[in-house]
Amino acid sequence: MDTESLARDVPFTAPGAVVALALSGRISVNPVEGRSVRFGRNRPDVDLCVGETDPRVSRLHGLLTRRAGRWWVTNTGRLPIRLPRTRWLFRDEDPVPLGDGYTPLFIRGSHDREHLLELYVAGEDGGRPTTRHSSVTQPPRRWRLTPDEHLLLVVLGQRYLLHEANPQPVSRQHAAEILHELQPDAGWGVKRVEHMVADVRARLSAAGVHGLLREEVGEPVGNALNDNLLRELVLSTTLVPPDLALLDPLS
Repeated sequence: MDTESLARDVPFTAPGAVVALALSGRISVNPVEGRSVRFGRNRPDVDLCVGETDPRVSRLHGLLTRRAGRWWVTNTGRLPIRLPRTRWLFRDEDPVPLGDGYTPLFIRGSHDREHLLELYVAGEDGGRPTTRHSSVTQPPRRWRLTPDEHLLLVVLGQRYLLHEANPQPVSRQHAAEILHELQPDAGWGVKRVEHMVADVRARLSAAGVHGLLREEVGEPVGNALNDNLLRELVLSTTLVPPDLALLDPLS
């Protein structure tokens, strides 16, 4: 499954420009001092609609503003905005500056649904930062997964995709329960979860990914094998935050 995400692909744009992506669409805004980008639920009055069908998301939930050579995030909504590493931005707090590169923002709405707004601030060359100016950009290697493997790993790794601080995999039992709720007739159970995850680890290990075998991590193993697997899948952009939309039926 090839979900559109700014974690994977960013169009070439002006240095310092910000690209924003939500389920409703994508916009790119040049770095003009004083420029503001409005986002929230009320499509007619914002530049990018987020959480259009969720009344817990404010009509104008936030702003991106260009000031002093940087882009800043301001919360104007009733619910906090969650930034990476479980940092919360509340209404009336000081704006938070964005660094170059990728930043996902999350607004938790009704029934614990997470509404995602992806942001990417272009580096000096108008794209991803690089130190090899004359080299062709090499995208990360994305691993091929079956649709069932992809869904399972999104469930297992949802805390990583939410950019929580110190994330850990969802337990196999809980993952099986979520998968059964999503696909009641698909035969999901703990054993199927265990075998499918083990198959993916073995496949990636054979392809050269380290830390997916017991002998490579030492005892006690704990969650280390699945933690290493999920970090590889997120870092390689095989799994990206928009994949969390697969869990929306749970809402």
